[in-house]
Amino acid sequence: MANQSKMTLKTKEKLMGVMFMLPWILGLLIFSLYPLFYSIWLSFANVEFSSAGISTDFVGIKWYKELFTEDPNFITNMVDTLKSIVFSAPMIIVASIILALLLNKALPGRAIFRALYFFPVIIISGPVMSKLINNQATSIIHPDQYSIYTVIENMPDIISVPLTYIFDNIVIILWYSGVQMLIILTGLQKIGDSIYEAASIDGAGSWEKFWKITLPYLRPMILVSSAYTVVDLASMSTTPIHAYIEKNVTNILKPYSYSSAISWLYALAILAILGIVFFILRERRAKLYAK
Repeated sequence: MANQSKMTLKTKEKLMGVMFMLPWILGLLIFSLYPLFYSIWLSFANVEFSSAGISTDFVGIKWYKELFTEDPNFITNMVDTLKSIVFSAPMIIVASIILALLLNKALPGRAIFRALYFFPVIIISGPVMSKLINNQATSIIHPDQYSIYTVIENMPDIISVPLTYIFDNIVIILWYSGVQMLIILTGLQKIGDSIYEAASIDGAGSWEKFWKITLPYLRPMILVSSAYTVVDLASMSTTPIHAYIEKNVTNILKPYSYSSAISWLYALAILAILGIVFFILRERRAKLYAK
C-alpha cells in the first residue's frame, strides 16, 4: 500500500508538472511551431490573396531556383549579411573576454561598472540601432585623419581588414557584448583560486595561466556566448538580408512566398554557421580534455 501511495504521489506530481507546462506547450504549438511549418509550406507554394481568403498552390522549388538563378540582389545581400556576422561574432567574443577579465579584478566600484556596461543591452532596440547606424554613430569619425589608420592600411589584408572593421563598427561590437560578458564573467568566478596558486608554485606566468587554465575552463561559456552572438547578430533588423526580405514582402511583383523562401535560406545559412561554431569549439574541448 505504501509503495502504491508513493506511485500515486509521483503520478500526481507529474500531472501537476504537466499542468504547469501546458500553457507554454500550447503557446509553443500555436504561436511558434504552427507558423514555422506553415512558413516552410509557403516557401514551396504560390500564395494569392483575394476577398475569398488566401489560396496556395504547390510549385516545388521554383522560388529557390529563381533566387539563385535570376536574383543577383539576393546573393549580394546574403553574402554581405553573413560576412558581417562572421567578422563581428569573433570580435564580440574577444571583447567580452577582455571586459570580463577586467571586471573580474578586485577593483573599487566594479559592480557599478558591470551595471553601466550591461545597461545598453537593456535599452537597445532595432530603431535605436538603425538611428545610430544611419547617423554613422557606430564608428570612429573620419578614421583616415589618424596616423594609425595609415599604418593599418599598409598592413597585410589578413590584419588590416579585421582592424578596419573594428574601427567601423566599434560601437556595435561593444554594445552587443554585454550578455556575453556576463556569461564569461560567471565562468571566471567559478575557477578556484587554488588552481592558479598551484600553477604559480609550478612557475607558470600570467600568460601561461590564461592559455592553460582560464581559457580551457571558459570554453563551455565561450561556446554558449558564440551561439548567442551569432543568433543575436542574425536577428538584427538592420542587416541587408532583413531589409531585402521586408522589401519583397511589400513588392506586388513578387509573391508573398518569395520572401518566405529567402527567410528559410537565411535560416539554413545561420544554422550552418552555428554548426561550424559548435563543431570547432566542441572538438577543441574534446582534444583538450583527452590530453
